[in-house]
Amino acid sequence: MHPLPGYWSCCSLLLLFSLGVQGSPGAPSAAPEQVHLSYPGEPGSMTVTWTTWVPTRSEVQFGLQPSGPLPLRAQGTFVPFVDGGILRRKLYIHRVTLRKLLPGVQYVYRCGSAQGWSRRFRFRALKNGAHWSPRLAVFGDLGADNPKALPRLRRDTQQGMYDAVLHVGDFAYNMDQDNARVGDRFMRLIEPVAASLPYMTCPGNHEERYNFSNYKARFSMPGDNEGLWYSWDLGPAHIISFSTEVYFFLHYGRHLVQRQFRWLESDLQKANKNRAARPWIITMGHRPMYCSNADLDDCTRHESKVRKGLQGKLYGLEDLFYKYGVDLQLWAHEHSYERLWPIYNYQVFNGSGEMPYTNPRGPVHIITGSAGCEERLTPFAVFPRPWSAVRVKEYGYTRLHILNGTHIHIQQVSDDQDGKIVDDVWVVSAGRAPPSCIALIGRGAHRASGIKRLKLWLHGLCASSGDTPGLPPVLPTGQGHHQPSVSKVATTVMTLLTSRWCRGLFLLSAALRVGLKPGSRFTASGLLPRVPSCLSFPAWHRLIWEEETC
Repeated sequence: MHPLPGYWSCCSLLLLFSLGVQGSPGAPSAAPEQVHLSYPGEPGSMTVTWTTWVPTRSEVQFGLQPSGPLPLRAQGTFVPFVDGGILRRKLYIHRVTLRKLLPGVQYVYRCGSAQGWSRRFRFRALKNGAHWSPRLAVFGDLGADNPKALPRLRRDTQQGMYDAVLHVGDFAYNMDQDNARVGDRFMRLIEPVAASLPYMTCPGNHEERYNFSNYKARFSMPGDNEGLWYSWDLGPAHIISFSTEVYFFLHYGRHLVQRQFRWLESDLQKANKNRAARPWIITMGHRPMYCSNADLDDCTRHESKVRKGLQGKLYGLEDLFYKYGVDLQLWAHEHSYERLWPIYNYQVFNGSGEMPYTNPRGPVHIITGSAGCEERLTPFAVFPRPWSAVRVKEYGYTRLHILNGTHIHIQQVSDDQDGKIVDDVWVVSAGRAPPSCIALIGRGAHRASGIKRLKLWLHGLCASSGDTPGLPPVLPTGQGHHQPSVSKVATTVMTLLTSRWCRGLFLLSAALRVGLKPGSRFTASGLLPRVPSCLSFPAWHRLIWEEETC
């Protein structure tokens, strides 16, 4: 059977029209575009990433003066990226890492080669160490169309309000669309922000096409896992980025779920050993464990995959994060803002009725996916869940200020209300401020140093007694600082007097904050009104009261 005479000519016209609308630039350009920064995890460094349409050298010129010559040079490499679309478009992704930067100092830079240079951009090198107060912009689900939050984010960036950006998944909608031209357009849109601040990312479901190839190619994150999971230190916080998508796109390999889980556990173990230096552990992943939106997303299910794992029992993240005491969990995916009460396994673990976020006994969840995209906002269920504290169905983004080792300030900015702050909360952990004055030491734990030391060893005191009201037991198996039966905020002055129920004469006056694993360091913050006459500690527990210069 022969096709109709006009069939092929019609197809040819359609193809030509498609190429005319979607074609690449008239002449391949060596001029850099889509410039953005990221922090490679090495103090005093910053990575510059950009795109060209022809292979060129990869060089960054930088210096301290806003005008005039840029005396410093750094070279890097480029890799070709071929999009998986029908046109197989080829881009060249350049990466150069600047090193030995002065902490907190502003630099001017341009990138490119003799074949073409970018305009000049500015960035401020991140400060080193834990003793400073990082400020971050946090959001997810920002599209190339309807990017409502972007103009205000640009103004904030120009005013120097942030040290870094956390983009919690879903870019462009989608980077692969139109043979990856939507990705190009999005990267140009965010350049005024991303070329001035380290733009730190995690993958979302909208990056899935061609095995997340656009995401992996366009962003330069720390580590060697193609940006799917990594961690980095920022001031008094350890920040962990991971992929929720490994639980949903299993055709790319079920082994990724196990690999990521094992990496997360190892990283959390290291972070807990470093709590004295960096007390806060913050995670960011795209799909939340909990949400109260009116849709059928995973977070609306009681046994969500991210929370409970594959088949409801394999590699679930809630137990892992709770075990190692993750303090703050950042999510997106839902096109709204929601703050949860401190929660674990659907139970609210507020610090207290009056101050729920002061010494919370469970992690705090923030869902911030309302930066703006073509899919618009997501409605909430009519009745909020008992674990939902605040719900905002407005375009906006989150400001996160890690003030110090004890205080984190979270604000939600409403773009619909011209930048009004529609949610404002402090997360306080009184046991965070270094240096500590008191250390709870378990068997084999390293003794803290101090100027004056009073060692009082408690062996099997009141072994026959039950738990003393108002003083939860110290748990030897606890990891991190969240325990369902332990109040983190409990502090007391303990006085042991002569008692026929006790095995000796002890006089102890110490402020003790319980709920931390043995060896954890902290600063006591208050006293309970009750003074127990007898204590019930396991025989192997020891208490060291150390009086230090704080």
